Amino acid sequence: MSDVLNQNEIESLLGSLDTGPADPAPAAAPSNPGKSAAKSVAAFSQSQGASGIAELPKPKEKVTPYDFKRPERVGKDQMRALQTMHEGFGRNFGAALSSLLRSIVEVKLTSVDQLTYSEFVFSLENPTCFNLVNAKPLEGQLILDINPSLLYPIIDRLLGGTGEANASTRRPLTEIELLLVGRITGLFLDEMRAAWENVIELELSVERVESNPQLVQIVPPNEVVVLVSFELTLGEVRGMMNLCIPFNTIERIGSKLSANSWITYSKKPPTPETRQNISDQMSGSIVEVVVDLAETRIATKDLIGLRVGDVINTEKDKSTPLVVSVEGRRKFHASPGALKGHKAIQVIEALEERRQAAGDAKEA
Repeated sequence: MSDVLNQNEIESLLGSLDTGPADPAPAAAPSNPGKSAAKSVAAFSQSQGASGIAELPKPKEKVTPYDFKRPERVGKDQMRALQTMHEGFGRNFGAALSSLLRSIVEVKLTSVDQLTYSEFVFSLENPTCFNLVNAKPLEGQLILDINPSLLYPIIDRLLGGTGEANASTRRPLTEIELLLVGRITGLFLDEMRAAWENVIELELSVERVESNPQLVQIVPPNEVVVLVSFELTLGEVRGMMNLCIPFNTIERIGSKLSANSWITYSKKPPTPETRQNISDQMSGSIVEVVVDLAETRIATKDLIGLRVGDVINTEKDKSTPLVVSVEGRRKFHASPGALKGHKAIQVIEALEERRQAAGDAKEA
């Protein structure tokens, strides 16, 4: 039989399989080589699969863990809007702070995250500059935290120093230092008000300043907050400013915090130069001009029977001016005529001017 493998073919086939140590060779040739070959081929088919190719292991499904203690209540679109909004705020605040301190100050937005209030509080240093901010008409309060390592160089700069004060000082601020820090906080709130004006008009004010953040509880510990972090660089000194926005404060204006709703573009009044420039560019444009000679109604059977030379009667008088439309808009009144052997119209008046005169007469 041509379908039965001989002994040499079977040994060559089994030797090509790399499935572990080979079985010891039989001492004698099998008495029934055809049956032995069929078993070997069956074993080879089972080990390699029906198609002769080894099956690959199925990829495991990717599972993302979800922490119920830290629910993501703020949408991704709202987070992107907050990030874009405060990136512009950081540039403006850096420019204003540089003008106040008469030194180059770089303000960089580092992150916009959502976490629980307890995680935010325990991540702060103690003592620190913990400002409770009222933001009417929003409910609740915001928190502005300024790292002490940044405050003392700024205070030194405000008092006429070089801004190289000891940044490792750890003590609560004095009354005089709080007054000086109020200038920085007030500047921060002014720029924040300008950054949020396209979303909502805020009335921002500092209610009080605390040094121990763990003594202030404006929301429950497990409440979700949005933490906007800025890194300030003043010479060789770097420090962090954190703006904490509780979710319940911005929950009712969540629909306004989207990339398509808060971004606006300022409009400038046109100048004579821009008007002339636009007119020059449009002067060569080709527009469609249509003249309505008359309108009438006829029966369908009359329409089907129309032939060349037939006359259609209309109710329009020959002295009635024709309406000239430009790009589908009624612009002029004209009278029909002929010029150098071509049918033509003569513009009588502009419809816009006529409407304006009618409106003035009505008001009078």
